[in-house]
Amino acid sequence: MLWVKALHIVFMVTWFAGLFYLPRLFVYHAQSTDPTSIERFKVMERKLYYGIMAPGALLTIAFGLWLWLGWGFAGGWLHAKIALVAVLVGYHLWCGRLLADFRADRNTHRHVWFRWFNEFPVLLLFAIVILVVVKPF
Repeated sequence: MLWVKALHIVFMVTWFAGLFYLPRLFVYHAQSTDPTSIERFKVMERKLYYGIMAPGALLTIAFGLWLWLGWGFAGGWLHAKIALVAVLVGYHLWCGRLLADFRADRNTHRHVWFRWFNEFPVLLLFAIVILVVVKPF
């Protein structure tokens, strides 16, 4: 079961790396004006979302479920963690929606909005790690 836990952590790190980097790409994409840069950002964003973030998310959740079913964790901390992971999945899907808007050249947000948007997964990471390690309830 320790291998499952290790893989859960590895894929969680992979997922979060994408969640931190994609909105940063959105910042730069929103600032771009030349067609070459805009097309380059579209390719980078698509590859990051579908090649790294989506597999990372799916494998994080799959190994997390395996851990839960195998070890039978319980407690309020786990319910809170699952709720935060659900919020994280929503954020991930929102990133996918923003990706589609950029792909179709219909982005309506300025780079400053994306800078703030980029900070949200940091808060979730802190909360999730504290819940798992400290188990406050």
